[in-house]
Amino acid sequence: MNDTVYTLKDAALSLDGNAGRVDILQGISFDVHKGESLGLIGPSGSGKSSLLMLMGGLERATGGSVMALGHDLTAMSEDALARFRRNHMGVVFQSFHLIPTMTALENVATPLELAGDTEAFDKAQAELEQVGLGHRAGHYPAQMSGGEQQRVALARAAAPRPDILLADEPTGNLDGVNGAAIVDMLFGLRDRHGATLVLVTHSRSLAARCSRVIRLADGRIAPEERAAE
Repeated sequence: MNDTVYTLKDAALSLDGNAGRVDILQGISFDVHKGESLGLIGPSGSGKSSLLMLMGGLERATGGSVMALGHDLTAMSEDALARFRRNHMGVVFQSFHLIPTMTALENVATPLELAGDTEAFDKAQAELEQVGLGHRAGHYPAQMSGGEQQRVALARAAAPRPDILLADEPTGNLDGVNGAAIVDMLFGLRDRHGATLVLVTHSRSLAARCSRVIRLADGRIAPEERAAE
């Protein structure tokens, strides 16, 4: 049985700007397997967040291919990509991206409702309980701390039981204590649901928790590092 979740072959991303064409990523090739945790590290501007965007179908590769679960993300329409993310991916951003006019419960339930899940609110409540926020289900993002908002974002990403969890600097806006708690929860979600985890981080200690690390430099892959979980 093929357990390959991602296959990238010579993936590239170039954008046109005022100063001309800028090559952000070049010649990116690697596989990611089911249940693996992959850390993407590198200095600011190295292209790691852009690479995560390609892997999430949020940016379209301008060269090469990005295959996810056997689907070519570079060939899919925007509508097809949106459906694919809804059905297979959970994404956690540094800045939470919660809907301010919705409660924590509503934020977590929304992707389930969009997928037609008739038990959306029960499942959302259960997921909030998992991240220690069952008692905050009726609160709005503005009434919660940064750490609490990121926990809601984690619950929202995990509630549909995605095959893939993508996280872009999930601890970047948090202090050390809250950041450590979020990391524990993120890996806990991965372990409980068997998802494949890909995360972008500046933290080598966080990257060291991943089963594999890819370091980027100037839009290319630098020599690969390995770490034990």
